[in-house]
Amino acid sequence: DFLFFWGAVFLVTTTLVAFLKKENQELIPAKEETKGITDTYRLLFSIIKMPAVLTFCILILTSKIGFSAADAVTGLKLVEEGVPKEHLALLAVPMVPLQIILPLLISKYTAGPQPLNTFYKAMPYRLLFGLEFAFLVWWAPKVKHEGGFPVYYYAVVVLSYALHQITLYSMYVAIMAFNAKVSDPLIGGTYMTLLNTVSNLGGNWPSTVALWLVDPLTVKECAGAQDHTCATAAAAEV
Repeated sequence: DFLFFWGAVFLVTTTLVAFLKKENQELIPAKEETKGITDTYRLLFSIIKMPAVLTFCILILTSKIGFSAADAVTGLKLVEEGVPKEHLALLAVPMVPLQIILPLLISKYTAGPQPLNTFYKAMPYRLLFGLEFAFLVWWAPKVKHEGGFPVYYYAVVVLSYALHQITLYSMYVAIMAFNAKVSDPLIGGTYMTLLNTVSNLGGNWPSTVALWLVDPLTVKECAGAQDHTCATAAAAEV
């Protein structure tokens, strides 16, 4: 019902935009840097080959490795420790207004000549939240009782997630501001798309690797089965 409702809202709003929004007919002549797909890709490769851009791409492709396990695996491990999925989903609700307000507040600090300063300042705090999330997972079975988890545990989880969102959005808004600042206005769309794509890839591949490594890095013991290993999923099933 939830998905159906928002699907209907999406269809209605986009249809209204299609019918009611008129394009600006006054075309402003501008110098076109590219004329087709081949030219665009040739331009992209020439941008990537620039030493400063190449260094920046390496930076944003590797900068989120330290957060990958905390970001991708914490929720799954909390569920594994017995925290109900529906409770975790409800905890995301208070984050929505925070996610709306944070970019507005952070943009004041990223609007200056050096937006990446905010990125660098937020990084160590976000790394520390990796330890905080590990503590939450370790703490979960200690406070669990027959009725589930105490309210104070959920309060600590919400507070941790809220503070984590501040560091996350500080880095995200800073990168977006920097990309917008350094992109050549003449080829702004191409330049911005390249940098934002690399930025998104830098956040996605470490999370994928972290999820893939969960099973091989998890130590399992077989109780009541002498000389039997649980190293693989199939062996654990047996």
